[in-house]
Amino acid sequence: MKIVINENSTIDETEIIINCRQADEEIMRICAGLRVFDKKVTGLLDGQTFLLNASDILYAEAVDRKTFLYTANGVYETPFKLYELEDRLAGEDFIRASKSCVLNFSKVKSLRGDFGGRMLCTLENSEIVTVSRQYAIVIKQKLGITKGESL
Repeated sequence: MKIVINENSTIDETEIIINCRQADEEIMRICAGLRVFDKKVTGLLDGQTFLLNASDILYAEAVDRKTFLYTANGVYETPFKLYELEDRLAGEDFIRASKSCVLNFSKVKSLRGDFGGRMLCTLENSEIVTVSRQYAIVIKQKLGITKGESL
């Protein structure tokens, strides 16, 4: 198998083309593996439904029995429950931040310890999300910080 990567700064969207003699089982497995990177989630804004790339979501939050997706461009309501989003985004870099919030860890710019064992995550857009004590432990483990170390 030969892999060729062509970089071009004028291209807006990455395109993957597979040239093969026959689309056999191996090719189909490769395609399935690539689809993992193209996860979409629906979000409603101003009466319109949008397809959002999972990688564009900063975090998701449940408020008053509704779930909202926060991106750099706006706040979208989604029909998914928070636990459904977690399942749907499994394999992506989303982690639970609290009972009502799931955070895209790849959008975190900095972390800071807070009172009571909580953690404050500053996102790429400078918004701050509080991580509860229960889930701060999981983030510390993800970062390789041992129990005795502080953030």
